[in-house]
Amino acid sequence: MTKSTQPTVAFIGAGNMARAIIGGLLDNGYPANLIWATGTRAEKLADLEARGLNTGTNNDAAVLAADILILAVKPQIMKQVCEPMRATVQQRRPLIVSVAAGIGCDSLDQWLGGSHAVVRCMPNTPSQVQSGASGLYGNERVSDEQKAQAESLMSHVGLALWVEREELLHAVTAVSGSGPAYYFLFMEAMMAAGEKLGLGADTARRLTLQTALGAARMASASELDPAELRRNVTSPKGTTEQAILSFQAAGLEKIVEEAMQACAQRSRELAEQLRD
Repeated sequence: MTKSTQPTVAFIGAGNMARAIIGGLLDNGYPANLIWATGTRAEKLADLEARGLNTGTNNDAAVLAADILILAVKPQIMKQVCEPMRATVQQRRPLIVSVAAGIGCDSLDQWLGGSHAVVRCMPNTPSQVQSGASGLYGNERVSDEQKAQAESLMSHVGLALWVEREELLHAVTAVSGSGPAYYFLFMEAMMAAGEKLGLGADTARRLTLQTALGAARMASASELDPAELRRNVTSPKGTTEQAILSFQAAGLEKIVEEAMQACAQRSRELAEQLRD
């Protein structure tokens, strides 16, 4: 650990997810001088350097400064990024946190030389607006202190929850990792239907988005579960009931379950392809 009361965090890769986490850290007062970010092209890091971060193209330099090492490159190139850092990571031994989908803790540990504390994190795209939902899993070498550090890190961009088994990250992918796209699709359908009912495109869009936002905030703030909230606004023989009955007649619940099962299965398949 550094002498600072806060760990130094180094990001290997500075794409959208890394920048979302960095933005959340900075917006919550995390010292910029305790954050490193590397990439293949220095000019792509100029905006981060301007915000006070340590930036560069030398991954080893970032590793040597790191208490927490965030692996934020694409899964397909993770092995070729990790292996050249192996000796430096072995020397420094930071907490490893991967935000890359599909690559297991064992593979990451092996590529980095072995015997590391490794946390896998499955964030989602709303992390870019600090409204993310992340599932976390840590291998047996992750201490309670390191778990707290990883959770604190991801909490800067939204909700962070631990799962007990690595396999459950496939379920996390199906629920929250891919979940925003489900809601976007539903929004698309609502906006299109609103226009067919006679609303202007802008009106249909704004009403749909505000309704989605309001429903999510209401469900988050309420002690009632979504089923009870739905029943509370579904009057017998009323307008909402007709819409709900139509959804249920079309098998909405089964459609959602099958879609999420397909998502989780594809997550398992991709993980298998990326293994070693």
